[in-house]
Amino acid sequence: MKRGVFIAIEGSDGSGKTTHTTQLVAWLRQQGHDVVTFDFPQYGTPSAYFVEQYLAGRYGGLADIGPYRGSLFYAMDRYDAGFKIRAALSRGAVVVSNRYVASNMGHQGAKLDDAAERQAYFAWNEHLEFEILGIPRPDLNVVLRMPAELAQHLAGQVTEKTERAHLRGQKRDLHEDNLDHLRRAEQTYAELCRLFPAAFTLIECADGQRIRPIDEIQGQVRRLVTALLAKHSNHKEDQ
Repeated sequence: MKRGVFIAIEGSDGSGKTTHTTQLVAWLRQQGHDVVTFDFPQYGTPSAYFVEQYLAGRYGGLADIGPYRGSLFYAMDRYDAGFKIRAALSRGAVVVSNRYVASNMGHQGAKLDDAAERQAYFAWNEHLEFEILGIPRPDLNVVLRMPAELAQHLAGQVTEKTERAHLRGQKRDLHEDNLDHLRRAEQTYAELCRLFPAAFTLIECADGQRIRPIDEIQGQVRRLVTALLAKHSNHKEDQ
């Protein structure tokens, strides 16, 4: 049995990750693919306990939880899911994850002002998750970029309609409530794509302050995935 394909949809809060993950999964299933989905953090599960406490502000503010400590909360949640991801890939499924390792790099890396310190953190986090914890590495990381002001507004529209138990009545989590953090995260995601173009592919979700149509953005996502699947299929035929 050949290994399946692993796709991660990334981006700051309010960038449309859930919408585009949902649409991509529906399209892949229409094409006849066996698709397995993951959504991080895994709210409501034991492995997401520390993430939930952190995002609800019970450990303090953003300045109280540095990037390295905060990264551990999320990494262990992915470690827990890693066994299921590997099982799906081993049977040849297409795995699609709404957020993954780049979410640590984007949000936790945004806490560091110095570029050299961020790059050292990126290397540390990659070693932590992929080497120490041994979680599967995505074949494609799609990063959706939305200007922070628009992202916060869109995230607010979603949270007003959604009750999240771990926030206990709060409308926004620690990240969503801080516009400066969202700006930094947006810039850090873009930096990841510049530094590591082979690993991260950026899709702009707005032209200035105009949000691009969902179908237009989704078309770009599907083209990237189509190219990946074709490459994967050709690789299997060559073996």
